Amino acid sequence: MLKPRPTATRELVNLDGIWKFAVDTAVGERPWTGPLATELEAPVPASYNDLFADSAIRDHVGRVWYQRRVRVPRGWGDDRVILRVDAATHEGSVYVDDVLVAEHVGGYTPFEADITENVRPGQEFRLTIGVKNELTNTTIPPGTITVSQDGRRKQTYLHDFYNYAGLARSVWLHSVPAVHIDDITIVTGLDGTTGTVGYEVVTSTPAPVRVRVLDASGAEVAAADGASGTVRIDDVTPWRPGAAHLYDLVADVVDGDQVVDTYAQPFGVRTVEVRGAQFLINGEPFYFTGFGRHEDTPVRGKGHDDAYLVHDFQLMEWAGANSFRTSHYPYAEEVMEFADRHGIVVIDETAAVGLNLAVEGGLTGTPPRPTFSPDTINDDTRAAHAQAIRELVARDKNHPSVVMWCIANEPSSNEEGAREYFEPLVELTRKLDPTRPLCYAAVMFATSDNDRIADLFDVLCVNRYYGWYIATGDLATAETYLEGDLRGWAAKFGKPIIMSEYGADTLPGLHSVWDPPWTEEYQSAYLAAYHRVFDRMEAVVGEHVWNFADFQTSNGIHRVDGNRKGVFTRDRRPKTAARALRERWRGLDGRKPSAGT
Repeated sequence: MLKPRPTATRELVNLDGIWKFAVDTAVGERPWTGPLATELEAPVPASYNDLFADSAIRDHVGRVWYQRRVRVPRGWGDDRVILRVDAATHEGSVYVDDVLVAEHVGGYTPFEADITENVRPGQEFRLTIGVKNELTNTTIPPGTITVSQDGRRKQTYLHDFYNYAGLARSVWLHSVPAVHIDDITIVTGLDGTTGTVGYEVVTSTPAPVRVRVLDASGAEVAAADGASGTVRIDDVTPWRPGAAHLYDLVADVVDGDQVVDTYAQPFGVRTVEVRGAQFLINGEPFYFTGFGRHEDTPVRGKGHDDAYLVHDFQLMEWAGANSFRTSHYPYAEEVMEFADRHGIVVIDETAAVGLNLAVEGGLTGTPPRPTFSPDTINDDTRAAHAQAIRELVARDKNHPSVVMWCIANEPSSNEEGAREYFEPLVELTRKLDPTRPLCYAAVMFATSDNDRIADLFDVLCVNRYYGWYIATGDLATAETYLEGDLRGWAAKFGKPIIMSEYGADTLPGLHSVWDPPWTEEYQSAYLAAYHRVFDRMEAVVGEHVWNFADFQTSNGIHRVDGNRKGVFTRDRRPKTAARALRERWRGLDGRKPSAGT
């Protein structure tokens, strides 16, 4: 799916701002049929949960409604009018006046509707968007809804971040010509100093297409006719980690000498390969340093914010991070574009988190239910998971920063039924994109001895918390456990290993000469113990600390105002460990630290 962009043949109107807002229990059964009967207003983009003082709104389970008036530009009379929602968490319904024009399930990927027949250029229409935050065993991510004795609906889930909901990303109105470009796919390669650019342009109806490749100065460096083919760029400047270089592939739909539609797709020329226990970018070994992150800020929740975007990337650069994982869902497209422009490497993850009922038993003390069964994670869940993968790849396939797809975080990969669930999803992802490696992030319960799916993937991403949840406060034992664990994976599978999560909750300002858990000293010592193990193991090709910053979670006795494993506080103030990471990572330039670094 192409991101809307203004071009010589397309126009774009941003619909962000203050919208009318109501929860479903406060309005009638058909609130889209007239002005929304509410005095509440909410900003878009933003999660709604932390905006209001009323806890009933924050804890609401069900649908909320947004509404505003929109005027269609009067010059769009010959064009198709498209409405696009960048994300509605977790299910969206869009109405133009009284007409349902779009429905979408999945909280982190965009959807759109052609509303040409429902509106008139120069005139206004009433835009109403319903957003439902409910999670069940067949959604991605999954969850459970129960009803309390007093009739309140309660949402529970197994992922350790708050279930923020609403319109957390932008809403757009844009125009396209009647005959237009629907999609572009770009696959690049390197042949010595020449870049190869395979392309495929999909149009709304069959039409002649020509393409041009422009460099950063706007100079044409390659061209071709036809909707698909390969062009070559002599003396190409590859896209490299820390040294981003982007080209534009300009696709034109033509009618004789007339350009009917034009669209410029940025891309970078680079290759990605797994060879033995190495991860290669442009044929050179690459060592990942960085973080698992969250789209999470005070008040906004998961609402996209360009100021936080810039500041967070600045803090990652300050720390020496060269990469991050989009834990645990696709991030806003603006984040991916920023990574493209600044040479930050991305592991792109679906929202498939919480596919692990063993965690449920561990937290509640009750016997765990089987994760994979007709009554729990089942065929319908896998269908939703497959659709999430399709939409992620369709959206992010042209981003050079994206070097690997992560199709799940901490699934119960050691349980019976895991292989039957995941093997079709791996096959689907490889069919959708055969150019990128695949991974999933393995949970603590899954070991090299009992994991049932690791051989299906290219890279072993492992989440481990020795010294925190296991051997709490005993870093000598934790270091021994960790090394034995990782050497088991390396010996059995012979694949690259990325430590995709490791960290310790830390209260900023808590200090002690004895380095007990929760102190800033313990967090630094904890990371150092892990780093010693990584430096002793050739198979380890990356380290992603959990987490970049503290983030909000659901209520629980093991959480004090959220998860505190960040090396920065939620308002982005560094803890001591942030400076320790800076000392370790700065100057590596994608190389593995040597022992003792």
